[in-house]
Amino acid sequence: MGGNGGVGVSERERQRTDPAEWEPAEAAHRYLRRRRADASEKSIDGWQYRLKLFTEWCESVGIQYVGDLKRYDLDEFYELRSAEIEPVTLEGEMYTLQTFVEFLEDLGAVEDGVSDAIRIPDLDPSERASDTKLATDDALALLRYYRNSDQRGRRGHALLELAWLTGARQGGLRALDLRDVHLNETPWVDFRHRPDTSTPLKNKIGGERPVALPEEVADVLRIYQRKYRYDVRDDHGRQPFLAARNGRPTENTIRNWCYMATQPCVHSECPHGKNRETCDWVDYTHSSKCPSSRSPHPVRTGAITWMLNRGWPPEDVAERVNASVQTIENHYDKADLSERRRRLRNRMEKRRRPLLDQLDISETNE
Repeated sequence: MGGNGGVGVSERERQRTDPAEWEPAEAAHRYLRRRRADASEKSIDGWQYRLKLFTEWCESVGIQYVGDLKRYDLDEFYELRSAEIEPVTLEGEMYTLQTFVEFLEDLGAVEDGVSDAIRIPDLDPSERASDTKLATDDALALLRYYRNSDQRGRRGHALLELAWLTGARQGGLRALDLRDVHLNETPWVDFRHRPDTSTPLKNKIGGERPVALPEEVADVLRIYQRKYRYDVRDDHGRQPFLAARNGRPTENTIRNWCYMATQPCVHSECPHGKNRETCDWVDYTHSSKCPSSRSPHPVRTGAITWMLNRGWPPEDVAERVNASVQTIENHYDKADLSERRRRLRNRMEKRRRPLLDQLDISETNE
């Protein structure tokens, strides 16, 4: 107890720093540490990069403590970044900055309402994501070729079948173990979140889900497993389904496999006027340079668009690919105008046509 009879104050408590006196870099570190419990490492890495740009700017203009931040500082930072980057990139940076400053407000490190001064670009949904996708015609041509050629069941074919028919993210495909791919009479794959052994899912436990497979896809995967899969284990003793010679592939390796598997010249003439026998782009290390090749993300985008065009309700697609309906509508549904019109007509026929009988005024219905 203190000599004045009040509650004693420890030396540690006297030395605690007022949050307003945190340096911007320290405050960003504390914010990211709090978010690690509910966010993926990829998200943390992205936020860390964005906030590093902001804290370096603070240092360059002499803002020593976060308590010194004023509304006009945030507006000035917005003006600086808006002159250097695309609107869609600016939107992401400003959202990250806004949530960071809201964190500081909650702790009393900055004045209430400072985060309101952070401008967010007002973008049309079509501006938020690239229209690049693996087009349906291209995907189906590739799959038909692989299924009916001596390439059937090889690793690139197996990867493309899984990516197109499940709409899974690259990390989810990489995370699959041999034990997660069930190729019995009712084939399905089980996406599991295993962060402790280096295969986290983007949405963590929320990304875990079973996904049913068509029998034709299962047959391809059986061939791959039996004839072409390397019988290896990763550094944690697990058996990756999509296996490299030395174990589980890196994300960059998965991308390169996908680039190689989606080159149109594997089944037809090169649309870019090149000869496959002499083209540098067919080399593993240069496959991403082919304008027609696609990484897993555009394959996912194309697959989601295809599922919607095939008449799948958005809610069912969202569950299959582990995304919200709003995210699908804003970022993944890249149907052109004719596809959208056809989709609406089909929906009308399937869902609304049977209801017309209830609008028949020739009969008396109470």
